[in-house]
Amino acid sequence: MEDVFIHPSAIVEEGAQLGKGTKIWHFCHLMPGCRLGENCSLGQNVFVASGVVLGSNVKVQNNVSLYEGVECEDDVFLGPSMVFTNVINPRSAVNRRGQYAVTHVERGATIGANATIVCGNRIGAFSFIGAGSVVTKDVPSFALVVGNPAKQTGWMSRFGHRLKFDENGNAVCPESGERYVLENGLVSVENPD
Repeated sequence: MEDVFIHPSAIVEEGAQLGKGTKIWHFCHLMPGCRLGENCSLGQNVFVASGVVLGSNVKVQNNVSLYEGVECEDDVFLGPSMVFTNVINPRSAVNRRGQYAVTHVERGATIGANATIVCGNRIGAFSFIGAGSVVTKDVPSFALVVGNPAKQTGWMSRFGHRLKFDENGNAVCPESGERYVLENGLVSVENPD
């Protein structure tokens, strides 16, 4: 695999696809049929099941398991020990293979440490899931959600700063200077690149 780093303790099964510049660290296990884009980084003890798709520049921190049904777009951050589920009603004695629900994480989203994402939900672009939160429903783009069950408490910029909207529904990211508009309960970037 071209320009890929795989730590000697990691297991990358034949048939796993890794993009250029990807780094696989200690004790990871990647199954056949998973696809990782360019410049991804998998921390220690990450499991990636068959059928999982990661875009480019996805950062997966230590102790995360990505089960079948998980799809992440580019620039997603998955915090340490966060959890994805893939069956809505698991039972040890009932085989639910083939009933995996898709969880789709859109571009630039951040999922904090020890958060749990219940399967079948869509995590919006540039949304921010607080550490320890339990997500049980779709999360809008740019939303900040926290708690158990996770509830929206604000909005975040593409640079990860909380947005403060004025009475006209306008906000500016303090780091990038990007302008945001809040209209009909949805946030958008005024002049996206």
